[in-house]
Amino acid sequence: MGPWCRHLVPHLVSRDRSSSPRSRTASPDPRRVLNRRRHCGRRQPIDRRAAVDNRHRHLFARGEEVRVQPPEDLRGKKLKSLVVLSLCGALASLPLSATAQTAKRCLIGAYQLENGQTLDIAPSRGDTLHWTAFTGETGRLRPQADGSWTSTVGWTDRPATDTLSSADCKDGEKSEITFGGKRGHRLAFDVSETRFESNGIKLVGRLVLPKGKGPVPVVVLLHGSEDDSARDTNSLQRALPAEGIGVFVYDKRGTGASGGAYTQDFDVLADDAVLAMREARRLAGARAGRVGYQGGSQGGWIAPLAAQRSPVDFVIVGFGLTVSMIDQDQQSVALEMRTNGHSAQDTEKALALTRAGERVIESRGRDGYEAFDALRQKYKSEPWYKDVRGNFLHLVLPLDKAQIVEGLNTKYKFETSFRYDPMPTLRASTTPQLWILAADDRVAPSAESAASIRSLIAAGKRYTLAVYPGADHGMTEFEVNPDGRRVSTRFPKGYFQMMRDFIRDGRVGDAYGNAVMTLPAGGQ
Repeated sequence: MGPWCRHLVPHLVSRDRSSSPRSRTASPDPRRVLNRRRHCGRRQPIDRRAAVDNRHRHLFARGEEVRVQPPEDLRGKKLKSLVVLSLCGALASLPLSATAQTAKRCLIGAYQLENGQTLDIAPSRGDTLHWTAFTGETGRLRPQADGSWTSTVGWTDRPATDTLSSADCKDGEKSEITFGGKRGHRLAFDVSETRFESNGIKLVGRLVLPKGKGPVPVVVLLHGSEDDSARDTNSLQRALPAEGIGVFVYDKRGTGASGGAYTQDFDVLADDAVLAMREARRLAGARAGRVGYQGGSQGGWIAPLAAQRSPVDFVIVGFGLTVSMIDQDQQSVALEMRTNGHSAQDTEKALALTRAGERVIESRGRDGYEAFDALRQKYKSEPWYKDVRGNFLHLVLPLDKAQIVEGLNTKYKFETSFRYDPMPTLRASTTPQLWILAADDRVAPSAESAASIRSLIAAGKRYTLAVYPGADHGMTEFEVNPDGRRVSTRFPKGYFQMMRDFIRDGRVGDAYGNAVMTLPAGGQ
């Protein structure tokens, strides 16, 4: 298993049992990136709902479905109750035959069907593919002996009615397909590869524009906490250009082909985002219309901060937070306790344990271990103890001091903005923002963040809030298996269209599926 836990902090490691999108396969040839992609672990597809950051977890944000083995704690011991999020861990793809590999590479790309709908076909594990419609439907594709591909409903194993068939490859690509009985053709884009510098570090990016000569809006895609290559995995680089929107995607420092060390220092990442935005403007030239950011999960902290440092036209935050990482961990624990039916008194005990563990993590094991261990010993026999996970507390719960110190100073030795409070930036910002939150997000509990955005809207901010009931982290709807695992079935109706409209027009329409909308007080 790959570095499943590059993200010690929120959005990476799973706390419960579920299946969702996001995973990763072998790196594609950079010359054919738009026709291929991989994903980090769930979010983009994985067996997760237990893991975190980014379904971006979000399939469209990253690609492929993978059921991962239990991750390891700081010692390397398997944590049987956890699964890595599709956005988080990295699994090498299973070896394929040359024929299967050729078939997969041949089909991967963006298509427009005869009914006007756009469809993305992405790599998945083994010899399977994964499709996603811009309307939110999604599923796994399995090859059949006759050359066709059958589909599942989302990341479940239930068969769907849609099948995929196609003609022979031309120049290594499928030019036409038939999906669900509808014919479709591959979409071509104008692609520019680039390298740019941020504070002495070389970063690698790509601008993808719809074909044409006129101006188009351009969105800069910001990473979550995953450590894979966004240029390889983020399928929004195809999905949005298929809808007439330019995209700039880049490997953040310490990932993919970019230089530097992996970090979760938001100041550094925001500076990098600003330089990425300027590079996107430079490459697009006269074709650059409205320019802004889209960031999911941890990217939701970075995007508003970057916009405050250098003006842009818009910001989109998906399944992000208006609280700090530390607060997120505590809110996650409180939600776990409520969900499992524990009392307010027991919740206070769990939160005391959480705060003690967070002190140990922040200090890399130098401070607070004795107090933390005392609470563990005091509460470990109580019924609620087994239900405490949090976003990163669970990494140290089973470990002794030596194991914690070693793990936090080796595997997880990267800067992390545990205490960054985004509210001062959000209060000061004059950039129009769209916040899309998942009501049933167990990784980044959304209730307090939704309330904070509503208060900012009431105070006159040009913010728009959309909350999707029945959606989890990475913005996927789900069903619950008999064993209690959440399994992602699709993206909410209207989710992708809402982002498209806001990027293009600076405003949203009246309705997007079942999203509960709060619009700017003075109108859009």
